[in-house]
Amino acid sequence: MRYSQFYVPTLKENPADAEVISHQLMMRAGMIRKVAAGIYNYLPLGLRSIRKMEQIIREEMDRSGALELLMPAVTPAELWQDSGRWQVYGKELLRFKDRKESEFCLGPTHEEVITDIVRKEVRSYRQLPLNLYQIQGKFRDEVRPRFGLMRGREFIMKDAYSFDVDDAGADKAYEKMYQAYRRIFERCGLKFRAVEADSGAIGGTSSHEFMVLAESGEDGIVSCDSCEYAANVEKAEILPPAGETPAASQERIKVATPGQKTIKDVCNFLGLPQEQSIKALILETDAGEHVMAVLRGDHELNTIKLANLIGCNEVFFAEEAEVKKLTGAPVGYLGPVDTKMRVLADNAVKVMADICCGANEVDMHYTGVNLSRDFKVEQFADLREAVEGDPCPRCSGKLETWRGIEVGHVFKLGTKYSEAMGATVQDAEGKDVVLVMGCYGIGVGRTVAAAIEQNHDDNGIIFPMPLAPFQVMVTLMNPKDQELCDAAEKVYAELQAAGVEVLLDDRDERAGIKFKDADLLGIPIRVTVGGKSLKEGNLEVQMRAVGERENLPVDQVVPTVVERVQAALQV
Repeated sequence: MRYSQFYVPTLKENPADAEVISHQLMMRAGMIRKVAAGIYNYLPLGLRSIRKMEQIIREEMDRSGALELLMPAVTPAELWQDSGRWQVYGKELLRFKDRKESEFCLGPTHEEVITDIVRKEVRSYRQLPLNLYQIQGKFRDEVRPRFGLMRGREFIMKDAYSFDVDDAGADKAYEKMYQAYRRIFERCGLKFRAVEADSGAIGGTSSHEFMVLAESGEDGIVSCDSCEYAANVEKAEILPPAGETPAASQERIKVATPGQKTIKDVCNFLGLPQEQSIKALILETDAGEHVMAVLRGDHELNTIKLANLIGCNEVFFAEEAEVKKLTGAPVGYLGPVDTKMRVLADNAVKVMADICCGANEVDMHYTGVNLSRDFKVEQFADLREAVEGDPCPRCSGKLETWRGIEVGHVFKLGTKYSEAMGATVQDAEGKDVVLVMGCYGIGVGRTVAAAIEQNHDDNGIIFPMPLAPFQVMVTLMNPKDQELCDAAEKVYAELQAAGVEVLLDDRDERAGIKFKDADLLGIPIRVTVGGKSLKEGNLEVQMRAVGERENLPVDQVVPTVVERVQAALQV
């Protein structure tokens, strides 16, 4: 492709509404353009990367035995009513009526549609296992779309759904998809972690998120430095500390702490380490129950773990007025001593002694507080967020912390949708059994954006070879010089003949502009055809990720570049 005939509307400045680096660079590189909030045009350069991602997905899904189909974006309300989600799905579900006043929605996901297909067509266990997938546009009416393709309202997604006659078959399907996803992201050239995750509102018995590691990631994750254990902070397991509750060595004393409300301030005021203090938090469940959660002062509560322990959908921090009504004290002076509330505590509290905590009185705290003697805990459990250096729950290693961008998610759905919608088959004994399902999604555009979040510098994008819109850019320094033109055309033609995707920058522009655009677009290899080098029988070759330039003899340029392209595509 010739740059002069290609459509690449680059921008010199970052758009005002582009907050994250992938949004900024995709706009500046002419890959996308905004149509409305969370809705984008994919311009030719951006679409090339999207298609690269889709091709990798197709190859690995087909390799796993999954079959591609295409479902409609518009789906009737009846299917969602069958599953029970029409009533409970939030405002992200864009509902509308047609001219006959029939209700429809734009599909944010397709569990209902795929289950309807299978319940009508699959009758016998002999037709299983079955895994069907599509790559299709979705729409979720996000309340606050932002970050370009990272959180849009309309987006391209690969979603797959497996159907099996029993749990054992579903487990095999899940493992197949898990391994296929690992291959997909490895082939994309991305640094990622497959982390254990909470199944969330979509339901299911277990799940993994695939996280691209990036400093800008919205999600906190941990992984072991010695084994493959990884989990997001909502799911990360913390081993209970070894040992029994130590004996008390101090008497409980109430001390004045005027104006000291935070753990840090109180401990500094009293000259105590934060790990000798506890914090008491009042939370309300979605059923209206109030509980007190107690943690070591330097630890943070994981509300999802607490909700799972209680057996509710969600917990919320109680309002200040409610806290004062329940305890007699404002936030900052709470403690478990003499409380009549239900007390749940993190495992770390169990091995603490001579503790500092709030006295449920303004400007007052206790020191020398001890378990059993001074307060009781209904249940100890893992309630805190993991931190750097925590022991791995699977081996003797230590946990490391990362920021991650979720690009894929695999779920064991079980019978949540098949049972609600009556999707059954006859087993080998002729009995009707409910199908066991799995669900597997990848955000296509989101993965390309995440690749940019992970791979960029101050000058622009640094595309991994598998996702780059072009693999090589040939930069012709002076299109008015016939000798340079002939040399550039020759390299361009030979690389194309070797199967390399090449963009020839044949524009009549200054060298500085061409180099800036080349860096911005992030094409992995640049071959510069300039007068000085050519007179010496060389051409300049630069790897975008490394930045170093080297002069190679003209006859070695094409075979060297081809070799590097092929090597970068190997997994």
